[in-house]
Amino acid sequence: MRNKFTALGGPDGGDGGRGGHIILKGNSNLWTLLHLRYYKNVLAEDGEGGSGNNKTGRFGKDIIIDVPLGTIARDEETGKEEVEILEDGQEIIWMPGGKGGLGNSHFATPTNQAPEYSQPGLPGEEGWKILELKVLADVGLVGFPNAGKSTLLSVITAAKPKIADYAFTTITPNLGMVEYRDGKSFCIADLPGIIEGAAEGKGLGHRFLRHIERNSVLLFLIPADSPDHKKEFEILINELEQYNPELLHKQFIIAISKSDLLDEELMKAIEKELPENIPHVFISSATQKGIVQLKDLLWKILNEETGK
Repeated sequence: MRNKFTALGGPDGGDGGRGGHIILKGNSNLWTLLHLRYYKNVLAEDGEGGSGNNKTGRFGKDIIIDVPLGTIARDEETGKEEVEILEDGQEIIWMPGGKGGLGNSHFATPTNQAPEYSQPGLPGEEGWKILELKVLADVGLVGFPNAGKSTLLSVITAAKPKIADYAFTTITPNLGMVEYRDGKSFCIADLPGIIEGAAEGKGLGHRFLRHIERNSVLLFLIPADSPDHKKEFEILINELEQYNPELLHKQFIIAISKSDLLDEELMKAIEKELPENIPHVFISSATQKGIVQLKDLLWKILNEETGK
């Protein structure tokens, strides 16, 4: 320290400011990661060096990246999951800025009252990272391609998914809000069709199955014209178990779609094939048959799940 009143004032070097953090923030208004498609190189600002009169340097400006709820951040090299965003407004420091160094005033001693050295700051982190979105929905629609999932979603929600008479029309999850009574609503996801071998990555494989992990209730859609309803359900269950056995602890509902094709006798025959411990309902998206009962059943089970 030097001024006109002090000749030998001792060390007065201030500390350096830390580097900027890279922060992930949950945003419930976002549904995809598309806004980050061209946002690939993210560089937070360096901290400012300390200055005389024990002045600490300014911190580097943090970078906040808004992501939809259900986003998982991984390290590309190790594949390790580092961050999970589940709540609106939740902020997690994904990559912390380097710590600022210490000025020379920290190193003064009775025998060295004017040290001419300081501690340099720590370097910031660097690396390649991956952001992955797992859809957050109350209900997930599970079924083979062409089971009628997209059609059902278009009937009970305002969503407008692509619908056509061929397999794998849906290749990315579609979300829709189901309006229930008294202004209440819940979220339903039409997930890409599952096929036998999906757990090994066949068809859309893991791209599909990872989204099921986030659904409270799984609605299995089996078409009325299926040659073997019981076998179709067992294949779906087996694929879920192969991918992640914990998925079998979720609440299941079976809906027999396209049931406008059935008479009472055929409905009773199909009912005998279905597991007794899993609730079921016969529906038709074309004629609206059973749609109200399906909504009631889903709402009841969702409220049991959340303890409301």
